[in-house]
Amino acid sequence: MTSFHQFHQQMQPAIDLTMQRVVLSHPLIGQYQGLKEMLSYHLGWDVELNRSEVQGKRIRPLIVLLTSAACNDDRWEAALPAAAAVELLHNFSLIHDDIEDRSPSRRGRETVWKKWGDALAINAGDTLFTLAYEALYLLQETCPENIVLQSLKIFNSTCVRLTGGQHLDISYENERWIELEDYWKMIEGKTAALISASAQLGALIGGASNRLQQDLAEFGRSLGIAFQIQDDWLGIWGNAAQTGKSTESDLLAGKKSLPIVFALQKKGEFAERWLAGPIQPEEVGYLANLLIEEGAQRFAEEQAEGYTRRALQSLANANLTNNAGQALQELTLMLLKRNS
Repeated sequence: MTSFHQFHQQMQPAIDLTMQRVVLSHPLIGQYQGLKEMLSYHLGWDVELNRSEVQGKRIRPLIVLLTSAACNDDRWEAALPAAAAVELLHNFSLIHDDIEDRSPSRRGRETVWKKWGDALAINAGDTLFTLAYEALYLLQETCPENIVLQSLKIFNSTCVRLTGGQHLDISYENERWIELEDYWKMIEGKTAALISASAQLGALIGGASNRLQQDLAEFGRSLGIAFQIQDDWLGIWGNAAQTGKSTESDLLAGKKSLPIVFALQKKGEFAERWLAGPIQPEEVGYLANLLIEEGAQRFAEEQAEGYTRRALQSLANANLTNNAGQALQELTLMLLKRNS
């Protein structure tokens, strides 16, 4: 068994227990059974079997705990409140993102808005945002006050960057053309910011120096960019049965994913069709193949590989030699090869 899988087996249950303490055991949430049901559904606690299929990978909280353990073998449990906080914040963003994108499915089943309607889904997302801070406040039980305050500062800045990136993502849907530099700015916020913060929070709680915290924040940033590029690739050429999301949605919604933005810069046949007006469902397969012919698929793969190398270089700079450091390397390579 690899280092990552060993840590995963140990950490995953602890992450869920901490999240459940914040969500399911919250004295106020218990007064609103309908809301509690919605949160349990979205977080995948409503099923006994195959929970991993509806919960997602829990990548961000694992990065918090692994970086903390990589900096100090004995400190990962102290970072559990931060791990729960980043996962709750991530899930707040998913509920709102699904509403904004009109995505009917996530992880192979109906999204919250599709099942309960927009208004209740917005409210459920707002609740998770608030509970993310409730989780972070639990650091008072495991960390000195200065670490708690620094964690809150990182978390606050990340929330602004996360929602700022989402603002750009939504705004770009109304633009038929954007530059590559616009794309990089968007994903720096909507994806890379939270993964970078996850690594930085773990390092902070693990007692790392400021320099080491920055190395690990940069690791998370590069990993987050690679993760989003891979997500863009899967959004066009992935297997819908494995991703739990239709591969037609990005093209039909006018999403400015990396393959599409790259092809627009080429000003070829794809760009000509794209600029002519909204894509129709019957055109999706043809346009996906056209993106391959014009080099967009390969460009996305090369960029994902390049940012993965940058992430690994930042880990090498951090010089984390224990098993948790090895697990971070394994996780980085696993994410590049993921199919969902």
